[in-house]
Amino acid sequence: MAAPMSWRRLVLSVYSPAMAGAFARVSDRLFRVRDRRRGSSVLLLAPLLAETDTAPRRVSRPSGSAGAQGTDGLCAHFGWMAEQAPAFRVPGTHIQILTSPEQFYQAMKAHIKTAQKRVVMASLYLGTGRMEQELVDCIEEALERSKENAHAPGLKVSILLDYTRGSRGQINSRTMLLPLLQRFTSQMRVSLYHTPDLRGLLRLLVPERFNETIGVQHIKVYLFDDSVIISGANLSDSYFTNRQDRYVLLQNCSEVADFFSDLVEAVGDVSLQLRPDDSVTMLEGLVHPYKGNRQAFSAAARKRIMAVVNAARMRQQLLQSEDSGGSGDVSEGEEDTWVFPLVQMKPLGIQLDEQVTQRLLMSASSDSAVFLTSGYFNLTRTYMRLVLGAGANYRILTASPEVNGFFGAKGVAGAIPAAYTHIAGQFYQQVCQLGQHERVHLHEYRRPQWTFHAKGLWYYLQGQHQPCLTLIGSPNFGYRSVHRDLEAQIAIVTENEELQRRLQEEQEMLFRRSTEVSSSTFKQPDRHVKLWVKLVTPLIKNFF
Repeated sequence: MAAPMSWRRLVLSVYSPAMAGAFARVSDRLFRVRDRRRGSSVLLLAPLLAETDTAPRRVSRPSGSAGAQGTDGLCAHFGWMAEQAPAFRVPGTHIQILTSPEQFYQAMKAHIKTAQKRVVMASLYLGTGRMEQELVDCIEEALERSKENAHAPGLKVSILLDYTRGSRGQINSRTMLLPLLQRFTSQMRVSLYHTPDLRGLLRLLVPERFNETIGVQHIKVYLFDDSVIISGANLSDSYFTNRQDRYVLLQNCSEVADFFSDLVEAVGDVSLQLRPDDSVTMLEGLVHPYKGNRQAFSAAARKRIMAVVNAARMRQQLLQSEDSGGSGDVSEGEEDTWVFPLVQMKPLGIQLDEQVTQRLLMSASSDSAVFLTSGYFNLTRTYMRLVLGAGANYRILTASPEVNGFFGAKGVAGAIPAAYTHIAGQFYQQVCQLGQHERVHLHEYRRPQWTFHAKGLWYYLQGQHQPCLTLIGSPNFGYRSVHRDLEAQIAIVTENEELQRRLQEEQEMLFRRSTEVSSSTFKQPDRHVKLWVKLVTPLIKNFF
């Protein structure tokens, strides 16, 4: 894949999502004139219930032999990604696949302890238990050593969380981090992203427990100097013990680390800044996410974030152009892997991940195979149409009701596992009706005392027994991931046989603990879905 990259810039849509934009305008207007107009507050939720998937764009299928191996073959299949996202070339030997929550937790602690210049962490929230406190203690020790060490006096720590989830309860993510912020004010930054869609009357009416359903900061990136962990796991004890996710560690990949550091900084710049007294404020001159104009905030945020993406993409294209025009670098043979960061922030008009995922699914030919996993089986209509209409062989892994993170929850949340059972049942029925049951297989993850949160996919070209591509990160392939939240994942394209083998082992490890769904699965007594759950399933699909 050393051929020069195309210089065409991707023309991105700049519209605000119709659903969120329409609601924001209506909500702001109602909030300002609430004394002059009266109406049911329930109507405020109506625009949020309709899915607005757009049909995938027509694209040509990448050329090249489906069974082609090596750089040229992979370039023919996946080189188009470099036209839409930054393309970083790295040695496959620098990529480590972590397979357990314990490995994930220990890797973070170890890298924090040795960090000398930066620790950057983006997550939905930080838990408040013992294991989370140990993580905070590791950061504190690293900052203390930085002050005492003349060789590394400039350690900076930047943490990005979601405002709504990170502020929930009296003891929360903010209170966990305040002591560090108070003690290391000049070295510490805590940013709390607030969706522009939670504003006006909606912000006043939605209970604290459910306000995160409107939209959150969902990116999971954990960065230490020039190494970075990309995952779907949050900073909470269950993700360190018995909640299965996926995690990839890119060691000594400075360009990839720089990109994600810049990305988190950009999102942090348009977020609320936590102050040592537990108050929050915006950076000077920036639009407030829920007090300011919705369109102005989204435009400013999009401009700031896309500046990072476009600068990285242009820089990498220049590097590749220079490499292709030279006599060849002796290190090229070991740089056998490409990393493509994919960002999805549709409330801000950014949809790179959606576009790449659609094209990837669309271009999957009948001689290829895709293994896909999501903790919450809730494919968007577009993704579902592509899976059902494509020629590739699919195996889809999702959580059985018992390992769903909402299993046993109180209230409406307790109905979520049954709702996902209903969604899976409807999908399986479509598969059978279309005669696709030999091509599309649905599996359920089962593991006593564990929950399942893994997401991503593994892509196999014709005749391959190991994947040459994987998607890994925060998106769930569902409505929320595409339309509501801030997401990021990476596409790893590799010809490194050892890395392919480890990706294959990861896939087998997850699917080994699953059972394949059949028509009898949904006839079992414990799979009976109550009528009221079926009625609220569209609501759950859009909000959870």
